[in-house]
Parts: sequence; C-alpha cells; structure tokens
Amino acid sequence: MKYLNVKSRKNILSLLTVLSVCLSLISCSTAQKPVRFAIASDLHAPDLPDGKERMQAIVDGANKEKVDFLIQLGDFIRLDSVSRPLIKIWDEYPGEKYHVLGNHDLDKYSKEEYVKGFGMPGRYYSFDKGDLHFIVLDGNNLYDGQVYTPYNKANYYVNIEKREFMDPEQLEWLKKDLASTKKRCILFSHQSIDKAMGNRQEVQRVLEEANEKAGFKKVVMAFSGHNHSNYTKEINGITYVQINSASYVWIGEPTLTEKRYPEEINKKYSLLKYSMTFTKPLYGIVTVDSKGISMKGTEAEFMPPTPEELDMPDEINTFPLVPWIKDFTIKFDKK
Repeated sequence: MKYLNVKSRKNILSLLTVLSVCLSLISCSTAQKPVRFAIASDLHAPDLPDGKERMQAIVDGANKEKVDFLIQLGDFIRLDSVSRPLIKIWDEYPGEKYHVLGNHDLDKYSKEEYVKGFGMPGRYYSFDKGDLHFIVLDGNNLYDGQVYTPYNKANYYVNIEKREFMDPEQLEWLKKDLASTKKRCILFSHQSIDKAMGNRQEVQRVLEEANEKAGFKKVVMAFSGHNHSNYTKEINGITYVQINSASYVWIGEPTLTEKRYPEEINKKYSLLKYSMTFTKPLYGIVTVDSKGISMKGTEAEFMPPTPEELDMPDEINTFPLVPWIKDFTIKFDKK
C-alpha cells in the first residue's frame, strides 16, 4: 500500500474541513428556520353581516404572509348550509389548517359531530412543526364537583362556576404528551388557562412541572380566545396570550346598535344588539425562531357609538375592552 504524500493529506484535510463546515451550516439553518402561523379567534362569522369579509381578510393575510399554518381558537362557524360559503373561503388557504373547539361551536352540535365535520384529529391533539411542539386543548366541560360532562348542544348554559373545565382524561394525556417531546411547546385553547378555565391552577401546575422536569422553559406560551379581549401575562415563567375576537366584544346589554346598523340588519343578526363591533377583522401573525416569539397584531376601532360615547368602563368582567390585538416579543431562555 502506498502512503499519501503530505500535499495529498493536506488536500483531503482541507476538503473534510469544508464539508464539515457546510454540514454544520445546513444543520444550523434547518434548526433555526422560523415557524410562522396566522392566528384568529371568535370569528362568529354566521352571526355578522360582514362575516364573509372578515373571514376573507384573515385568509388573505395568511396567504400574503406565506405562513406555515393557520389556526382558529374556537367560536368559528357552523356545519349548516349558511356556513358553506364561509368554509369555501377558509379553504382558500392551501396550507395546514387547525381548529380549536369553542363553546359556541357546541351550541348545536356534540363534540363528536363538530370534530368530524371539520376533520379535526380529536377534541384535543398535538403536532410538530420544525423545532416546536404545538398542543391543542379542550376546556369545554361541565363539572358539578363529582362528574365531568362534555358540552353538548348548548347544555353549558348553567351556573358559571360549573363550566369551562379540562377533564382528568385530557390532563393525563397532556402530561404524557409534554413528557414525550424535547421540543419547546406552545399551547392553544379556547378558554384561557390563566384566568377563565375552571381548574386553571391544576392545568398551570401540569405545565410548570413539565418545565421543572425539563430543566428549561419547555412550555413557553399558551394562546387562548373566548373572552373577546387582548392582553399578555406571565405566570411562573409561562406567557399567556389572550387573542381578541376577530369581530366584536360581547357586552351583554343593549349598545345602541340601531345607530350602528340599519333596521333590517339588526333584525337578521340579533346578537349585534348586545355587542360592540370592530371596524375591521383582528388576527395575528406569529413568528417563532431560536431566539423567541413575536406577533404582529392588527388594530381597529369600535364602530360608533363607541364605548367611550356610551360611558362604558375600560373593562368587561375584568377583561380589557379594546379593539385590537397588540404586537409583542418574548425572548427564550437558554436550554
């Protein structure tokens, strides 16, 4: 066997060095590629005169931004014939689309019917995208102190202290799902885990224990809707983001909507009487990379007469009364 001369050995070493650098760059590029998604909540499209236009604006925004997926956080549209044109608009986004069960999605359907109708993997589920693990949860359960009962065709119109619970079966699944991944985790639910969910402290503890066991901030953020409001709050290292409705704030009492819409519109869409509608649809574009999470929100105004003109407070049931989804940036800690 002939030995390589010095020059040949140097050439091979140089080539190996170049290949090593290239492979390292490819690996870093893959690992650090941002994941981007569009997020909207509480569209209530069939209950608004401009529901189609609001749906179209959200889908157009997702397409324009070329996001990796589109997700809605519940109280979306129905499975009836009125909603078929809305489903057609939703499907104009060609990429991956995800749904979260909302309470009003279950006004006329069981969970099984709604999950099947929209092709959801289940009432709760998870999926991976890049270096991230996403978890979709279901807080649509009644609890009387002994038995958990799923929301089913508007059976949840009861004492507020008995609703918005996550069931034990799902909690056990959540623990196992969090333990099964080493990726950073982002959660989606309709009811807010920080404030609205009936057993929120129990759920928060599951998330915090996952971070303790991982030794780093594994669960970084939980998005929710339901409250038709907007805020960002950190609890024990986890950031909770409330996504405002795409359409309106529910006030629960008359808001002089006769000055906002013509008579025929008010008759056809009876919920408008108790709502404050936004001048344009609200949604967010979220970007996640190795350094952190940022969201570009949208801002609108209230259609007059505005809350200020009606001498309303700044909050409704402790939730800020605002017509926007604000931008934010959250930095990751180091693993």
